Amino acid sequence: MERRGRYEKYEYDEVPKVALFVDGPNMLRKEFMVDLRELKKRMLKYGRVIIARVFLNQFAPEKLIEAVINEGFECVMIMAEQDEEASDVDVALAVSATEATLTKDVDVIALATRDADFLPVILKAKEYGKKTVVLGADPGFSICCRNAADYVEML
Repeated sequence: MERRGRYEKYEYDEVPKVALFVDGPNMLRKEFMVDLRELKKRMLKYGRVIIARVFLNQFAPEKLIEAVINEGFECVMIMAEQDEEASDVDVALAVSATEATLTKDVDVIALATRDADFLPVILKAKEYGKKTVVLGADPGFSICCRNAADYVEML
């Protein structure tokens, strides 16, 4: 079995476990050109990704859903408000990330978002001893999330 990243010296079970949550409507936009494969590669320096979820609403194009699945991410579909701009994925992502913090055997909580709404998730994860990573892009990358997270990755 090939081990990659900075954790080559660890036994497989000792490698930190990463839970990666992607705010699809916020990050998977043409202007950001976010590559899901690249997101997973960046996470290798923090550990082994054991949870990889992309949250989308029902307005997501089928090609995007297919791409998410093909990259090995779990695609979580959320019903949104009537128009495309009013998305309710934030609540579902926050609940999922908080659940992973409290009930899963993970060491790192990683959020790909620009949204300040996830500050409580970051703070709760840190309170429970998890390392936190925020992956974001400008414009509009939340300053409070940047300052609260242990690590920041610009996309």
